[in-house]
Amino acid sequence: MVDLTMTRLHEAIVVLYAIGIIFYFIDYLKKDVKSRRIAFWFVSIVWVLQSIFLIIYMYETHRFPILTLFEGIYFYSWLLVSISILLHCIYRVDLPVFFINIIGFVFMVIHTFAPNQLVQSPVGQDLLSELLLIHIIFAILSYVAFSLSFVFSVLYTILYNVLKKKKWTKQWTRLPSLQQAESSSTWSIIIGVPILFISLVLGLMWAYVTVDNLNVFDIKIMGSIISLLAYCIIIVLNRNGKLRSTKYAWANIYAFLFIIINFFLGSSLSGFHFWY
Repeated sequence: MVDLTMTRLHEAIVVLYAIGIIFYFIDYLKKDVKSRRIAFWFVSIVWVLQSIFLIIYMYETHRFPILTLFEGIYFYSWLLVSISILLHCIYRVDLPVFFINIIGFVFMVIHTFAPNQLVQSPVGQDLLSELLLIHIIFAILSYVAFSLSFVFSVLYTILYNVLKKKKWTKQWTRLPSLQQAESSSTWSIIIGVPILFISLVLGLMWAYVTVDNLNVFDIKIMGSIISLLAYCIIIVLNRNGKLRSTKYAWANIYAFLFIIINFFLGSSLSGFHFWY
């Protein structure tokens, strides 16, 4: 009965989130302050409910809820909602908030309507350690940073094409400038790369200690290394002036898509990883 109630409440969160995104879209099209305010409050309610569920879950399990793919998706969605609220309140940027919420909504839907086998994947008590916990936290934080880079890169390509084709309308006034979008994307990568590196090092240390016959060519390990190298190459080429403008934006977009593929495919095919 309790599980059914929790499921229904999560479905209600998805509905509230969807309504919030609809109002954000209306605000984007009509520049309607009232719609933006309504959207913000719906998303804020979603954040409050998500936070309550996180606290309840931590109280019941006596641990931080990120040790399975199912939990990680939920925590990732919560972080994106938190960032969207901060951007709305502090920086007053609208379109980035809209796109961030779309990503958060997609992951919330995946979490809510995931197949049963995704939910039934608890980590054994013997694998619970501070090292593992820190590794997962850093991994998720790096994904959030790269998500922001992806959002601003997409906005950059949109704005570039609009300006190039001279099709500027009032709907595009919510976009950041090209310089702001590129700068925000760059800073997101600069923050995300060292965090991912730390996560990778800690993860390898944990695997070396706890996993028998560790395969360093495991798809999850190789995917994470390739992701890290890809972003490092992007940074170097950008600083050398060899990767600019839309090429730089598309490189960030493709790198993030690889991150997402590695997140799901690597977690399901990995021979040892704690997310199944």
